[in-house]
Amino acid sequence: MASTSKVDSSVDDEAEEEEFERFDDFTLASSWERFISEIEAICRQWLADGSKNLLEKGAIQLDSSKNLYKAKSELKYFMKSYCMEYYFEIKKSGEFTVWDCTLHDLQLCFGVKEFLVIAPQSASGVVLDAPEASKLLSAVAIALSNCSSLWPAFVPVHDPSRDAFIGIQNMGTIFTRRFEADRICSQVPVKLMHLEGLYELFVSKFAYSTLDFSMHVFKVRFTMKLTYKTLPYDDDDDTRGEDVENTEPTDFPGGESGNRTQWDDDCPWSEWYSAEDLVKGFGLVVIWSEKKVEGSFEMAEIENSSPHEAEKWILFPNIDSWKGNRIGFASQLLLLIDAFKMSFEAQFMEDFVSVENPGSDNLKSSMVIPSPTIIDRVLKDLFHEGVQLPDFAKGQHRSSRSIKGAPLESLFAQFCLHSLWFGNCNIREFVREIRWYWEESQPLPKMPVNGSIDLSTCLINQKLQMLAICIEKMRELNEEFQDCIGSNDPSPADIKEDGQAVDGSNNLRIPDENFDRNCDSQLTADGLRESGNAVQRYTMKPQDVASVDKKPSDFVRRGSVGKVGSMMLLKSYQSMHAPFTQDAPLMTEDMHEERLHAVEAFGNSFLRWSFKGILSNSNGKFVTCLAVYDMSAFKAANPDAVFEDFIRWHSPGDWLNDDGKENGPSGIPAVEDLKENWPPRGRLSQRMSEHGNLWRKIWNEAPAVQASEQKPLLDPNREGEKILHYLETLRPNDLLEQMVCTAFRASADTLNQTNFGALKQMAMKMDQLYITMSSVLKPLQANNLSGDSETIEDLRRLCVVFEHVEKLLTVAASLHRKFLQAPRISEAIFSDFYDFYLPKMGRGSGQEDVQMEFDMKLQLRNHERQLVSNMFMPPTANQSWRKVLSMGNLLNGHEPILREIIFSSSDHVNGGHYAPSTPRAYQQEIETYRMYICGTSNDLRVALSVTSCD
Repeated sequence: MASTSKVDSSVDDEAEEEEFERFDDFTLASSWERFISEIEAICRQWLADGSKNLLEKGAIQLDSSKNLYKAKSELKYFMKSYCMEYYFEIKKSGEFTVWDCTLHDLQLCFGVKEFLVIAPQSASGVVLDAPEASKLLSAVAIALSNCSSLWPAFVPVHDPSRDAFIGIQNMGTIFTRRFEADRICSQVPVKLMHLEGLYELFVSKFAYSTLDFSMHVFKVRFTMKLTYKTLPYDDDDDTRGEDVENTEPTDFPGGESGNRTQWDDDCPWSEWYSAEDLVKGFGLVVIWSEKKVEGSFEMAEIENSSPHEAEKWILFPNIDSWKGNRIGFASQLLLLIDAFKMSFEAQFMEDFVSVENPGSDNLKSSMVIPSPTIIDRVLKDLFHEGVQLPDFAKGQHRSSRSIKGAPLESLFAQFCLHSLWFGNCNIREFVREIRWYWEESQPLPKMPVNGSIDLSTCLINQKLQMLAICIEKMRELNEEFQDCIGSNDPSPADIKEDGQAVDGSNNLRIPDENFDRNCDSQLTADGLRESGNAVQRYTMKPQDVASVDKKPSDFVRRGSVGKVGSMMLLKSYQSMHAPFTQDAPLMTEDMHEERLHAVEAFGNSFLRWSFKGILSNSNGKFVTCLAVYDMSAFKAANPDAVFEDFIRWHSPGDWLNDDGKENGPSGIPAVEDLKENWPPRGRLSQRMSEHGNLWRKIWNEAPAVQASEQKPLLDPNREGEKILHYLETLRPNDLLEQMVCTAFRASADTLNQTNFGALKQMAMKMDQLYITMSSVLKPLQANNLSGDSETIEDLRRLCVVFEHVEKLLTVAASLHRKFLQAPRISEAIFSDFYDFYLPKMGRGSGQEDVQMEFDMKLQLRNHERQLVSNMFMPPTANQSWRKVLSMGNLLNGHEPILREIIFSSSDHVNGGHYAPSTPRAYQQEIETYRMYICGTSNDLRVALSVTSCD
């Protein structure tokens, strides 16, 4: 029984539920009314939320406008689904700007601000059935009326390609606006291709059709916008250019590349590659402001007028901001990084460039392998371009020296740049050519032969500079040897002070002004330098050298340059003579390190080793201490000198006067003090007077040997062979480390020569590039990397940064050269492009970019119009045969690619045909008809809005 009662109760519940389900709500009796109610509920919610709340609920910003957003909602009617979108603005602008480039298409067509669009959720997105469209629009109009909303509503109709709409707007209790837009995609009537016919089309919408419009005056408002674009390259020219590019190359980077003229032929990178001009062209918008016209003839005059008569010119550039797979320094540097990583797998250069090496095969597969002929021409460009020394400061950025590479115009930097474009890191041919110059004693091209070794450069560049100096010294020795063979008679300058002839190789120069001790002083022909601390100017003839201070000690004086002012020797009261001394030895970075290790290992005995090598003809290991040689030369020039005399000449700071009087310039006492107080009351400094001072010990043991008889500190033959041995036995990873640093520096210095005017953002970006390169490349100087080091990935990221800077520089150079006479334009365009492109600089060229394309409009000034007009070159015969010049307002033979016109007419409600039923609040002028016309000679789009009184 219990179970039976439970069954009965469940049956009763189901009956009650069925009774409630069959309940009919007679307030919403039909699906049509429920559909209107649903639309009304959505609109009321949007009205209540307002723009701020709609943004929080997910309203979407339109790509074409920064101020226009849309909210959308889905609804159903019978079996069909619809999407209703509400377009609204965040900032409420007071006055409607007709030709605002950020306007939505419907805003421009019908002159509205906020609006609704309801469309079916189908593949076409339009309503194909006319009754359905009318019914759908009526439902929205009723819902908006119930909400007391004045939003216009639109429904897309017909074929999607026609951009057709119908719409309605309730403007209050009296007026209603109806909208209609359609498009003709082909076979536009000839009459509608001209302003006169378009004017009559607008007039026909409110005038009697039987009237002859050309004979009547209808005052209407008129405004027009014309868009022009520079012509692209002709197809024939493009085809011909492609044929040339596809042919086998006959030249190499660095040489002439045929007779074709590229846009960047005078840019610094054109020696290595031709960059694509990212500034594809320019568009020009010409606007005629709103004016009143009264007839067809006036429209014909406007059509025949020049664009220069328009009120506004607006320029917009077409810049390809994200071109992938672009060939430039960055792409080639990335290949060099791959080679650098593979170099750690090879112990010898032969293994790295061997055909059997798998890593080499992988490297070559991604690079262009030049033919032997091309390699010969590259070597010719490197070595046989001329003996004139290039300007090493050319293109050098102020931060360039912070990168341990080689100067741009130097031999090794040019080798690295050539290697970038041929993928050939084999240094064997390079060293073979260098050895030829060494064996033939020919000047090494692109390398300086004077000055000191630049230790801020890479070691290979230091070695090459040292080799160039060694070659020059060998040439000088050979010339002196030939001179000695050709002449057996001594010259007057070759006579010793005692009347005997000297060796012809000892051709010492006599100075004509004071001498000043300087370790970097210029070398004489035999590698000696004039030194001393004299301050008084004097002139000395060769015969005077043998006649000064004619005392017995003078006849053994050797290697003297002349008196050191009025300084006297302390013990013998003889004039102090400055000796010829050898210059400080030139050393590369590794030689400095070797010397430092020697000093640390041998301590004070290092000077003794140097002393032993003064007269030695053997290749002593530590013949590097200049002070020991100076002591010997000073003793030879001053036989009666004591240690204190040497210190007064060599290191004036270590001689202290007891009387407290200041010494003259360079530590030399004044002449009047010498006469009154002799010998001078002074003493050595503490460090020189300490017991067991090494300097005094060396002085006591140093022989009196003039500089010309001392063993040269630099043996050019020995050092040259050591340099060649270093180059021939260089490990692949050591070579590639220096090539990477040099290639980055040389590539950046090449780009730094680009003339881009006063574009501050570009200059700042170049500064940042050098700072970044210096930071990333610094670990390569430590010479302790491996193939899987994180530095390799840092180098790859540096290539991405380099690529972006290279693109920016291409745009900057292109804009600058196009607007040389109007720098304001190039600066304004590049500033906007820089801000647009900056967020992209964290991405590689192969990554997808979802950001909108660069879109910038710049209003031109009157004096800038002619310059821009000249950019629209008259079309050639091949370019103009396709053009049907059916429209007017030509600009240098170019017809507008788009013509947009707005006609409108207004009527005073008071006194018009609406007057009898018009309240006093509407006693004003209203826009009764508005027509937007857009198109060319091949298509025409017309949007009409009509205000009526219901």
